[in-house]
Amino acid sequence: MRILALLLVLVPALAGAFPRPAIPFEPETYVCYQAIEPLVLDGRLDEESWRKAMPTATFVDIEGELKPRPRLFTRARMLWDEEYFYVGAFMQEPHLWATYRERDSVIYHENDFEIFIDPDGDNHEYYELEINALGTEWDLLLVRPYRDGGPAVHAWDIPGLRCVVDLQGTINDPSDTDRGWSVEIAIPWKALAECAHRPSPPEPGDQWRVNFSRVQWDLRSEDGAYVKETGEDGRPLPEHNWVWSPQGLIAMHYPEMWGVVQFSRFYSGEEREAFREDPALEARFRLCEYYYAQREFREAQGRWAADLKELGAGYDAQMQVLPDRFLVRLPDAAGQWHSIDETGRLARDAAER
Repeated sequence: MRILALLLVLVPALAGAFPRPAIPFEPETYVCYQAIEPLVLDGRLDEESWRKAMPTATFVDIEGELKPRPRLFTRARMLWDEEYFYVGAFMQEPHLWATYRERDSVIYHENDFEIFIDPDGDNHEYYELEINALGTEWDLLLVRPYRDGGPAVHAWDIPGLRCVVDLQGTINDPSDTDRGWSVEIAIPWKALAECAHRPSPPEPGDQWRVNFSRVQWDLRSEDGAYVKETGEDGRPLPEHNWVWSPQGLIAMHYPEMWGVVQFSRFYSGEEREAFREDPALEARFRLCEYYYAQREFREAQGRWAADLKELGAGYDAQMQVLPDRFLVRLPDAAGQWHSIDETGRLARDAAER
């Protein structure tokens, strides 16, 4: 089930302007059920809870339908209990490869699996976790997206994080063909509570913004080892980015495009719960379109657009502009007001001003 697509309808992007998603707003959705039994983390995803948990849609290219489907299969599953948010994933992989063993290495320079979590969906204060086939972890906290100056807090660690990898093949051996690898990850709610600004663990029915990415490099065998394929200039070919919920551009740090996970009171395999479409999502993405348009206008004109007419916008919104900042507000279908400012942060307003 997907949220009804919302087309981008503000003024067209200017040449060389601020990058924006080039696909409709159509995030993937998922209902996350509670684990039936205490999970024994071994990377194999063979407990009853995992078997009965619904898989996500098969991963697609980060740009969505703008690019071909990935050549290798990837899917994930999610579970939760009072202590952990669980993520499990299987990645088809004929060439298991990883060399980084030191925690907080820049894991995406090799093949990896990545998790992104924005508990309150405000585009700020969100979490990223990367893991490679050796089980090496890189966890970091983003104060705000890189497009808004970051910073990324690389020294931040997830206390109590548990990550286990299961390899179906032999790693770093080009002489054979492997089946793939799976990961089983338990993220403590206590760690996620740090910047959640909402209950953690969540209340049944709560929805969090989540996405997954798989970074995949083209490899070749050289002197009995894997090395990255290179182009005519001798540099490694660009990596592939395969994701659960497509971004519409090669950038994971657009949290407004991430999937939506709804936490259920039911246990895995019990009664099915329907995903509840949130009327606020469409309004909040409309606000992101205003943000994109203002960023484009400022890059072209050196200032913020003074009003909606100058911005070329057609939504029923309110905009306040000062020399160094702006604020745009609009209501959702239920009458709740939301806003976005020049930092890209989304907020839920108490009442119309």
